[in-house]
Parts: sequence; C-alpha cells; structure tokens
Amino acid sequence: MTNPIRIFANRASRGASARTPTTAKPRGAVILWLTGWSMPETVFAELQSHLPEFVHAPVRLSCAETPEQMRALAETAAAAWFTGTDGALPSLASSRRSGKLLIAGWSLGGLLALRLAARGFADGLVLFGATARFVRSKEQANLGWPDAVLRHMAASIAKDRLAVEARFRQRLLSDEEKKTGFCPELPPAGSWPTAALLAGIQLLRTEIHVPALPEIACPTLLVHGKEDEVCPYGAAEELYERLPQAEILPVEGGGHIPFLGREAVIAEAIRRWSHGTQAACDSPSV
Repeated sequence: MTNPIRIFANRASRGASARTPTTAKPRGAVILWLTGWSMPETVFAELQSHLPEFVHAPVRLSCAETPEQMRALAETAAAAWFTGTDGALPSLASSRRSGKLLIAGWSLGGLLALRLAARGFADGLVLFGATARFVRSKEQANLGWPDAVLRHMAASIAKDRLAVEARFRQRLLSDEEKKTGFCPELPPAGSWPTAALLAGIQLLRTEIHVPALPEIACPTLLVHGKEDEVCPYGAAEELYERLPQAEILPVEGGGHIPFLGREAVIAEAIRRWSHGTQAACDSPSV
C-alpha cells in the first residue's frame, strides 16, 4: 500500500491557482465512454451533462456477442479518432487533430480502457470503480472476486437473467447510498441482450492487465468508492501503485458507481485533472 496516498482532491485545490481556470475550455478534448457490465451508456448521461466542454462518444458494448467483439468495439471506436473512420461515431470527426482523446471506463469498461491505453490509444484515462484484473484468488479478496462467482452468474443467466441482474445491482451501492435513496437513480435492468451479458462475464474472467500497468504512461485519474463491493478499493490502490502517472480520488461512502449522485463534484474533479495534465504538457521542459 502506498504511503502516503496522494489524494487528487487535495492536490487539485493546492494547484488550482497555478493552472488554467476551471471555466476555461479544453482544446477539443474527446471522452470515449466505456460502461460497466449490464449497464446502458445512459448511466453516464448526468455526469456528461456537467462536462459540456468535452465531446462525448459512448461505445455500445451491449452490441457484442463475444468478448472478442466487445474488445473490437472499443478498439474500433478509439481507432476512429485517429484514422477518420467515424461511421459509427460521427461526434469524433469535428474534434480530431484539435485535441486529445480521453478514455473513461467504469468497471468492465475500465478493463477495456486499460487495454486501449496499453496499445497506445489514450492520451489520458479516467477510471471509475476499475481494476486491472477482476478475478482474484481467495487470498486476494481485497482486490476482486473469485472465478466461481462469475461462473455461477453465467450459469444462472440462462435460467433467470433478470434475477441475476437484480442481485448484481444490490451490490453496486454501499449501505450509505441505499439509505440515501440512490437505487431509483440506477438505469433499468434488461438493456443488454443475454449474449452480451455472457460475453461481458467471460471478458471479466479473462482480461488481465496487471503486468502492463507500468508501461501505461498516460495520465490517469482513478475515482473509486471506499465501500465498493464489486471492485474493492484495494484494486484502486493497486492501479495507483503501478500506473506511472496516476492520481486517486477516494469517494467516502461510495459503492461501485462512485459518480452516482455526485456527478457535479466528480465532473469538477475531472475538469481540474484535465486542465492540470494539459498545463503540464504545455509547460516548457527545464
């Protein structure tokens, strides 16, 4: 465990006066959004509304029927920004070559975001409730889930997929968030076809990026709930320790959707982080 952990919120407040004001507009920045298992892209809608200065390009992972297709959807979307093949994501066309590509991934989407960054597609990462490896041994329960849980979920989907989604959603929120009444803010279940649900589970079981973390050099903002039961906070600490340019924003009382109900605050954190990384890039080397 890092000693001490750098807290992004404190760093941002200390350095705000030396950087671009928060009202300034990033130069054509695009955010590619990768959602979590079983969740529609609209889970990010409120957060995106607080970041109007960015171009938002969500990826429909629910269209995938295999893990390979899910990876391909994410990579094709990222590649479109560089190559100009914007048929599926026309929002990227006006911003290419005028700014940077940030990739925001939540949970399963975080695994895909790390994969893209390892392949050189990202100028920056924003990772919500993310991990570099979802499946862990019993000895690493502070970092993830055992494979048996995912195998059971996959087997149960064929019998009653909505029940599986309902049980999973109960684990998304912390006790504090449930008491506060965050449940109605969750998008309705059933937006992913069964094939996509199974593909997502298989991807969670097999995707491993821990060895690649030291080579992912782009700036990364980690936003993680301290009470996350799906990707425990230890997974964020592992990312923080191994990624060369990571900042961490712990969300006290937060569960697996750390931005839910806190969109304005998290958006401001993303904005400050983005301005800070841009200012660092613009500063002349000594």
